Amino acid sequence: MPDLPPPYCEDIAMLRQKSLAALLVATLIGGTAVTAQAADKYTFDPGHSQINFSWNHFGFSNIWARFDKFDGELLLDTQDLTRSSVSVTIPLSAIDTDVEKLDEHLKSADFFDAAKFPNITFKSTKVEKAGEGKLKVTGDLSIHGVTKATVLDVTVNKIGQHPMMKDDAAGFDASATIKRSEFGVGMYAPNVSDEIAVRITAETHKAK
Repeated sequence: MPDLPPPYCEDIAMLRQKSLAALLVATLIGGTAVTAQAADKYTFDPGHSQINFSWNHFGFSNIWARFDKFDGELLLDTQDLTRSSVSVTIPLSAIDTDVEKLDEHLKSADFFDAAKFPNITFKSTKVEKAGEGKLKVTGDLSIHGVTKATVLDVTVNKIGQHPMMKDDAAGFDASATIKRSEFGVGMYAPNVSDEIAVRITAETHKAK
């Protein structure tokens, strides 16, 4: 190759630098696309998943109740759980204390006002490692028309092939404590405890 004057050499060097930069950007974009596609959709097994909550009643008892129905989606990256996400919708029509009159009272305007705010929702915004088999899942919890950042302490029970279903499955336990008055559901507090303990266990299966 013949010797070129300095301006042409500089142009060639610049073109090479631009080509390398373009290759680097393409590689990064490609890597991002692979990462974004790494999370698989999992659905909740309603027969083996529960959402329970508890409160103290005037210091005399600690009552447990549950939601009989909920729907949601887990996007699970088994290679890096911090890239996962979860969203859940809980209809207040599914509240179950085993006492029909209490169910109706909780759904009334005194508490959840289910006619106006029919659902509780949770949508994760961040997943962080919190030790071996532990995660902290931060998300937006919406109750009674109020949305607040809430943290779930999560234990990864098991991820792998389900022995009966023969599909990919994942199971988790989660817990949180929330103040109901912060969501505008504070009647009788603090005599009926403001703090509500939430306990979740979930079995999920990879969508087909």
